[in-house]
Amino acid sequence: MYPPGGGQRQPEMDFEQVTARFREGMGRFSGRFGGGGMALFIVGIVILAIIVWMGTGVYTIGPGENAALRLFGAVQGAPVTQEGLRWWWPTPIGKRDVILVTETRRMELGFRSNANGAGSPFATEALMISGDLNIVDVQMVVQYNIKSLNDFLFRVDDPGEESRTIPMGRPDGRTLKDAAEAALRLVVGQRSIDDILVRNREEVEEQTKIRLQEILDTYNTGLNIETVQLQDVKAPEEVRDAFDDVLRARQERDTRINQARAFEADIIPRAEGDAERIKEGAEAFRQARIARARGEAEQFKAILAEYRKSREVTRQRLYLEAMEEVLPGVSKIIVSPEAETVLLLGENEGVRPVPIGPQP
Repeated sequence: MYPPGGGQRQPEMDFEQVTARFREGMGRFSGRFGGGGMALFIVGIVILAIIVWMGTGVYTIGPGENAALRLFGAVQGAPVTQEGLRWWWPTPIGKRDVILVTETRRMELGFRSNANGAGSPFATEALMISGDLNIVDVQMVVQYNIKSLNDFLFRVDDPGEESRTIPMGRPDGRTLKDAAEAALRLVVGQRSIDDILVRNREEVEEQTKIRLQEILDTYNTGLNIETVQLQDVKAPEEVRDAFDDVLRARQERDTRINQARAFEADIIPRAEGDAERIKEGAEAFRQARIARARGEAEQFKAILAEYRKSREVTRQRLYLEAMEEVLPGVSKIIVSPEAETVLLLGENEGVRPVPIGPQP
């Protein structure tokens, strides 16, 4: 007889027949090894099973890995950090979780990367209000690692996140995403849209990192935030053109300011150099005039001393030298009533005596 679905019916299993065959086989085995052989065999099987079970407790900790140990479900002290071959009670008595804690992990907020590297926006996460009541579209990447394995595994009951393949109970699922979104919205809500778009992006990233770490530490997540990086920060599509015009105008303004500063940096040193040269020239002229005046004063003192020694000779000499200066290039004849000679002042001859009257 065949079943309704077609095919031949399988023969029904006779439980008593199977039991009888098992007893018959065990009887032959016991007869072969004697009366105590069966007990010895069972003890050997149990010992072998215990050895195999104990062997399953051997595990290895690699570079950068930590192991969290549990005994009857209770966490046993700090995680094991020493590398090498280790042993712990196997299941069901104990359990171990070996996880790479130094690995840098990544979470995307406001977008999701696909297989070819392109990002798909998530408007519900990315759109937020700035401090000057403008709507801004902010996309961010958070990089993190594990700083406390016990807190990471056992302190937060997280629902997980399937889009990032984060299992339940791990705080880097919804907990990390919600905390990052809250920290970013808090920082963005305290700043103008210009700070976020252009001026202080680095400061926004740093403040968001600090806020996010504070929230995660409050929840005892065991996570350490390495970096927070703003990706594509822009205005919503509806007002994108107006914001682009403002950005272009601001960039042109900054360019003009930089050009003015460059001109200032060039012209001021040159003007200062010219001023220093003028000062140095004036100082040199002053020193020259002072030296000249001192020389003339010394010369006058010397002439005065000679004048006091011989007043008439010095007076006549000064008179003649003055006439040379007053009448340059002209021959001059000076006649003294008492003298028998005249003094001839020539341009190249100086003062030369010439006799008066007939010559012999």
